[in-house]
Amino acid sequence: MSPTYDPNDNEAGMKLLEDLTTYAYQVQQQVLAEILTRNIHTEYLRSFLNGHSDKKTFKEKVPVVDYEDVKPYIERIANGEPSEIISAQPITELLTSSGTSGGQPKMMPSTAEDLDRKTFFYNLLVPVMNKYVEGLDQGKGMYLLFIKPEILTPSGLMARPVLTSYYKSNYFINRPFNRFNVYTSPDETILCPDSKQSMYCQLLCGLVQRDEVLRAGAVFASAFLRAIKFLEDYWIELCSNIRAGHISDWITDPSCRKAVSLILCKPCSDLADLIEYECGSKSWEGIIKKLWPKTKYIEVIVTGSMAQYIPTLEFYSGGLPLVSTMYASSECYLGINLKPLSKPSDVSYTLLPNMAYFEFLLVEKNLEEESEKKIVDLVDVKPGHYYELVVTTFTGLYRYRVGDILMVTGFHNNAPQFRFVHRRNVVLSIDTDKTNEEDLLNAVTQAKCRLLEPLGFLLTEYTSYADTSSIPGHYVLYWELKMKGNNDLPELDHSVMERCCSIVEDSLDSVYRRCRKKDNSIGPLEIRVVKQGTFDALMDFCVFQGSSVNQYKTPRCIKSDEAIEILNARVMGRFFSKTVPFWEPFRMLA
Repeated sequence: MSPTYDPNDNEAGMKLLEDLTTYAYQVQQQVLAEILTRNIHTEYLRSFLNGHSDKKTFKEKVPVVDYEDVKPYIERIANGEPSEIISAQPITELLTSSGTSGGQPKMMPSTAEDLDRKTFFYNLLVPVMNKYVEGLDQGKGMYLLFIKPEILTPSGLMARPVLTSYYKSNYFINRPFNRFNVYTSPDETILCPDSKQSMYCQLLCGLVQRDEVLRAGAVFASAFLRAIKFLEDYWIELCSNIRAGHISDWITDPSCRKAVSLILCKPCSDLADLIEYECGSKSWEGIIKKLWPKTKYIEVIVTGSMAQYIPTLEFYSGGLPLVSTMYASSECYLGINLKPLSKPSDVSYTLLPNMAYFEFLLVEKNLEEESEKKIVDLVDVKPGHYYELVVTTFTGLYRYRVGDILMVTGFHNNAPQFRFVHRRNVVLSIDTDKTNEEDLLNAVTQAKCRLLEPLGFLLTEYTSYADTSSIPGHYVLYWELKMKGNNDLPELDHSVMERCCSIVEDSLDSVYRRCRKKDNSIGPLEIRVVKQGTFDALMDFCVFQGSSVNQYKTPRCIKSDEAIEILNARVMGRFFSKTVPFWEPFRMLA
């Protein structure tokens, strides 16, 4: 189902996209028929379909499931039982989730053929960008990419994050030359298992090749900002390496040293002086354009919970466009942003109908209630409605709830376009209140824009947890702050921070405000300001627990006692709301 074409041929790539989206219904029927025909004799489908492979029987008999339902089958394969439990094709590896999107790491089945689909998907990103940005074949991309060591399961199959799987595959390592997709980072630096050495080497190569960099990025916005923080900490040493033409001795990975030495092949005092001048400035506002002046855009995911990084990215980027090109998950790759230069708040992804068979559970936005009777196909969704994504993949997942809530924004030809809203069930809740990622982000943004930013503060990271250690329980927000152009944080004004608490509460939904005002079932919201570097420590902890550096996303709700201890140990100020939020009973309009 993955057509082949020359990835250097933009016209052919765009025609493929037009064909796929024009014939979305027909492609979806072919995808489902192929999946069912191929896997009809697996243990899983046999238990429901009894040899029938038609769509009607599939929808009537195969249940919509979540991870807990399929976990026993996947664990059996991880423990050595045959792939035929769920897939006619051999399961070649298990893909782990980031571990910070609503729960514990999950393992998703994958096959060798699946890497072919991912390569097809990546290749289609190129002609879309070339349609909007000219001259990308005249330079390089400084993409900061990382891997994580694999976990060997009892069966001998590797369990690893989806990006680690791809970067370690022959599809990436032995990829054909594509003049539109040349990186400043040698593969050896991307594949380095030591994330600190990898980051240092990739930044060093990016600085040495600064005049060739046309675009910069990472997978998530948080990863790119972590790279900027790393640069703040190591720019003096990096300049010393460039001036000497020699890499630091603490870089001990032999492949990294050899690859970087081919790029850092001679001393360059002029370049070191220039970088020292820019990095030594009082403010780092616009530092990306100053260090890499030919950069046309920054490619990072800034949708969903990543949206909170937009102001900080804009501060460092000097007005460069922030581009979110793709929507993907560990289950399968999903959609492409066909208008990559649109504002982050306007980003929509067009699902590619050949990647999997897609269904959608209609969701009531405020209740997150759904009914299997309200499940619809890809082409039958309606603009303005909210849905939870359900996938049937080529790799052994059948009617599986991904957990993403999407809103339909329109159609490209006959393929719907979606805005990513939030993850299902990633919420704060004390009583009958349910606060999801999007609502929390909106409330935090209100306080940030109305009080913090006018005073010169940047909110660089935040998370939360529902503190039920006292009665009534209350929401706790952890904020890491800095001053624009200055890493030192002045003494915080209690009245300002207390007003921040009140604005956040006023911006939350009616159920929360009712619980606070009428029911007294929720206590005053608390903001705990933490020291700079606290969220780096949180990430280090999550990575140690099994999260991927490359896929890491700061969890917007913390439930781990150990993680809460890390945050509480670095609190430098605690502030509570002094007012009760406005609330009045809901009245139906005639």
